[in-house]
Amino acid sequence: MSETAESLHIAVIGTGVIGAAWVSGFLAAGHTVTAFDPAPGAENRLRSQLTDRTASASAPQTDQIRFASDIADAVADADFIQENGPERLEVKQSMLADIAEAAPPNAIIASSTSGFAPSEIAARTRNKPERIVVGHPFNPAHLVPLVEVVPTPNAPTEVVERALEIYRSIGKKPILVRAELPGHVVNRLQAALWQEAYSLVNRGVVSVADIDTAISYGPGLRWAVLGPLALQHLSGGEGGMQHVLDHLGPPQEVWMHDLEQVHLDDQLKDKLVAGVDAELFGRDEKRIAAQRDSMLRDIIELKKRYEELP
Repeated sequence: MSETAESLHIAVIGTGVIGAAWVSGFLAAGHTVTAFDPAPGAENRLRSQLTDRTASASAPQTDQIRFASDIADAVADADFIQENGPERLEVKQSMLADIAEAAPPNAIIASSTSGFAPSEIAARTRNKPERIVVGHPFNPAHLVPLVEVVPTPNAPTEVVERALEIYRSIGKKPILVRAELPGHVVNRLQAALWQEAYSLVNRGVVSVADIDTAISYGPGLRWAVLGPLALQHLSGGEGGMQHVLDHLGPPQEVWMHDLEQVHLDDQLKDKLVAGVDAELFGRDEKRIAAQRDSMLRDIIELKKRYEELP
């Protein structure tokens, strides 16, 4: 384990694509897992997915997992619970209320929700709702290290620090989001980029394929190494960020104020779908996804070799 030698008992509620990725990560780090999903055939699908990953160097220990009969059984003696139910507010609220009633009083409860605030999803929880946090991963979640941790405004410091520590223990790179915002932080950053990309396509300035080339062969390469603000600092030479903001800030502001809002009406949706179809025409999308995952593994391993990078 990367941060601690402590072995924890983890409960994973919901074992679809995201839930299975969490199970894989917790098992590979040496924790024991109890999983629950009410969908027919869920256990077999999960075990099949875990078996498919046993060829990797960090293969999950599949003998350290048990599939529970219900939520109460799954969380009864858990140290940490990761909920991955459907992204519907009323479903999240009901599931988390049930989890909190059955879980040990000191267990931390994390939700993989991609957009709801922890206060929203904890609204029906009566048993220590302040221990509910958002723990939002990114696809493909079994590979990408980032996790957004969003606590409720009244969350105890020890709950927040413990959640961060547990995610680090499975090789994740958690960030602490200090305010409740729709979409948290990273989805909002992505939405800002999508907004301008959609606008440029809608206005006929550039094709969908050229948007993707512009990012993946341009700033996307740099963003895999350093974040946009650190890169901006480096671009300022000896003057660093101060020089960039003093001398290039004014034209940047002009660009930012020129960005256009878009509405995803049917006409724009058709343009985007047709553009992606044209970009990927004749290519095997399963191979694309497999090659994406392979390259992500290589990039993540490469980043570990450069200790000066934050």
